[in-house]
Parts: sequence; structure tokens; C-alpha cells
Amino acid sequence: MDLDPRTLSARERYALLIQTIVPRPIAWVSTIGAQGALNLAPFSFFTGIAAEPMSVCFAPVNNRHGAEKDTLVNIRQTGEFVVNSVSEENAARMNETSAEYPHGVSEFEKAGLTPVPSAAVKPPRVKESPIQMECRLLQIVTLSSGPLGGHLVIGEVVHFHAAEPPWDGRAIGREKFKAVGRMGGAWYARTGDCFEMKRPEALR
Repeated sequence: MDLDPRTLSARERYALLIQTIVPRPIAWVSTIGAQGALNLAPFSFFTGIAAEPMSVCFAPVNNRHGAEKDTLVNIRQTGEFVVNSVSEENAARMNETSAEYPHGVSEFEKAGLTPVPSAAVKPPRVKESPIQMECRLLQIVTLSSGPLGGHLVIGEVVHFHAAEPPWDGRAIGREKFKAVGRMGGAWYARTGDCFEMKRPEALR
């Protein structure tokens, strides 16, 4: 099969991306609006960027009508957000926050989650999440303003929280973290079935 993406609809291109780029880590992003309304939503176009400065990025995609997500609107207004981790224990409640609630409705309340104060930013953290990264906005790169258009949000991690477990005083334990990843459609993946490969030394 050979495809020219320009011959496909935006929805068909989106489907190919989410079915191919798997498993994807999930950024469960909490924000606060200019008027104080809390928002919480998951995004699976997410990754780390660098350690200096410690930075992450995620890409909120416009809905099928071209409207921007509340998360993006809030970050434009305040310049702050928190990336909360998703594990097997909180995956179901994360999924509840993916519903398209009306603007101003708190996903914290809908999913029965607990907002707790952050140390360095105004948006709260998710108490039920084992790892949280408080971030300040560095840059937003907008690729398209139409339906399913994307925006790359880049933030610097200014404060890091980790519960014990999975933090053992030295590192994040994979077995106790039990992170989940996003697959295509409504499918998710557990990270328990892992294998290790040591990086080889360069040949001389």
C-alpha cells in the first residue's frame, strides 16, 4: 500500500496517525481559566523534549468543527499547566475526563478527582495521579486553525512530584508505576510486558 496523505480526508489522516504511532504516552493536563474554572483533559500526542531546560510537549488537536480545546485556550490565557501521569489505577477516571463537556464544567468534579495545590503554578494537580509535572509555557506552534488542526504546546517543567511508590528514592520504578499507553480507536496498552536491550558500544 502506498498513500499520498493529501488524497485523504483529515479524519482518515488522523486515524492513520493514531493507529501507527503506538503506544503513545498520555499527558493528563490540568489547567485553570482566566476566570478560575478548572479543566482536565488527556492528550496522547505527548513526549519529552530535553533535560536542559527540562521540557515536555503535547499537541491538542482542534475538534471536528475547528474549535480549540479548553486546555489550549486556558494555556494561552495563563501560560501554565500541569501534566499528570496516567496509570492502570486511574485510567478509567482519565477516560471520563475525555468527554466533551461544556465550557466551564470541571472534569475534576465529573470524574470524582481531587485537585490539590501546585507548588509553582496556579493550575492544580490531580491527587490520584502518581507523578505530576508543573509547567510554564515556552511556546505554542500552530500548524492549522481548521478542523483537526494541531497546536504544539511546549512547556518547561518547573516542579516535579512523584509518589512513593513508584519513586523509590532513586528512580521511577516501572513495575510499580504501571503506566498505560494509548493505541488506535478505544484501545489502550499496559506497560507490564517489557523487554530490555542494552545499548551496544561503538565498534572500533
